[in-house]
Amino acid sequence: MLSRLMSGSSRSLEREYSCTVRLLDDSEYTCTIQRDAKGQYLFDLLCHHLNLLEKDYFGIRFVDPDKQRHWLEFTKSVVKQLRSQPPFTMCFRVKFYPTDPAALKEEITRYLVFLQIKRDLYHGRLLCKTSDAALLAAYILQAEIGDYDPGKHPEGYSSKFQFFPKHSEKLERRIAEIHRTELSGQTPATSELNFLRKAQTLETYGVDPHPCKDVSGNAAFLAFTPFGFVVLQGNKRVHFIKWNEVTKLKFEGKTFYLYVSQKEEKKIILTYFAPTPEACKHLWKCGIENQAFYKLEKSSQVRTVSSSNLFFKGSRFRYSGRVAKEVMESSAQIKREPPEIHRAGMVPSRSCPSITHGPRLSSVPRTRRRAVHISIMEGLESLRDSAHSTPVRSSSHGDAFLPHVRSSRADSNERVAVIADEAYSPADSMLPTPVAEHSLELMLLSRQINGATCSIEEEKESEAGTPTAAEVEALGGELRALCQGHGRPEEEQSGHLKGPPLQQQRQQGWGKSVPLD
Repeated sequence: MLSRLMSGSSRSLEREYSCTVRLLDDSEYTCTIQRDAKGQYLFDLLCHHLNLLEKDYFGIRFVDPDKQRHWLEFTKSVVKQLRSQPPFTMCFRVKFYPTDPAALKEEITRYLVFLQIKRDLYHGRLLCKTSDAALLAAYILQAEIGDYDPGKHPEGYSSKFQFFPKHSEKLERRIAEIHRTELSGQTPATSELNFLRKAQTLETYGVDPHPCKDVSGNAAFLAFTPFGFVVLQGNKRVHFIKWNEVTKLKFEGKTFYLYVSQKEEKKIILTYFAPTPEACKHLWKCGIENQAFYKLEKSSQVRTVSSSNLFFKGSRFRYSGRVAKEVMESSAQIKREPPEIHRAGMVPSRSCPSITHGPRLSSVPRTRRRAVHISIMEGLESLRDSAHSTPVRSSSHGDAFLPHVRSSRADSNERVAVIADEAYSPADSMLPTPVAEHSLELMLLSRQINGATCSIEEEKESEAGTPTAAEVEALGGELRALCQGHGRPEEEQSGHLKGPPLQQQRQQGWGKSVPLD
């Protein structure tokens, strides 16, 4: 009895919890919530802090102790959803990409979506041809450092910024050329608006990839976009299903089913296999929410959905927010003085290992404090002091990154489209599942190989054992092989999914990591 009383007393002392949310500009917002606080309460605190009214496009993402990512449900307790020990760490991200981001009512909303798409570009989620990549990067450059100034921007200045997973020198020269000759006079707001208009035309706009396998065991990425459901496989978009053609979403264990009804009463069922049952359930819930948001006319049409043919069996889920049409109608009614925008680059970035239960992968917005360890050529000191947020690159260059894809969005009736010369593989946005014991060394090494920067904290931790150039070269091949598999294979487990043998699974990359950032 005494132990029960003491236990109850200790619980009453822990009714308040500290939460840290990493924002899109890589700054952090910390607050205290009550034990029974719902997700909506935390989200409203964030939106008030950001002075954000068009908030329905955004959400809060977190990763559970099993390395599975989730979107925070606003109708449920924050503490019960996280299932981890406080203090809690989460991320504020775009959850529903606007169909036309340039048409958003307020500049603050457009700016936040700009930051998200810039992250997508950097992490390889937004794949595009070289000419489009150069233009997008030039818009970023113009937004962050302003007009080209020969006194401040010596030859090769664009090579000091990290816009993509890898750069080629030819691409860097083209970025600088566009910035120097075509964008002079554009304000940050104008450059960001042009960036959004261009990004929205790309095949992979709004793609938040879920790694899966098809029925033949081939790797694929599934995603839900403002325009419908897409499957990216190799260098092709093998399926594009418009939202009005999707009739049902279902999952059983690791198996995900998508029911489609097309013209002439043609009905098909697409079947894919997720790495884990938890990943499959997350995929299903994302699909339910995206379909409701983009397809329905009003939120009163939302219904509770079951994962099984029998309503009383399996998981049940209900989307709880407003739909896109309601959001746009509400935005049209906004009448206030435009809020002041504090653009990225003024707040130092901090590493956030708890969000990934390990060292954090390099993120897009960085400040000059995070780049102090980089040796920058003479004449770039003024560039370092500017309020830019794009990562400054080291002197090493990766291979040519951006392959050639189509210049405009494919017609909605075309189901298969070539999106690139190389396979779609957003490796830089992946979180290993599970995290390998040697992940710290691998991540630090990968940044040196690819020319990516580390945070000050990570640099201090690795100063004593920094590998030499010879060691980096010797281990580079092994690291790249691991990165191509997106992480260590998960342990063989029993289940109804008839996948390839374990050895073949390892060769094909089973247990791929899940996109986090």
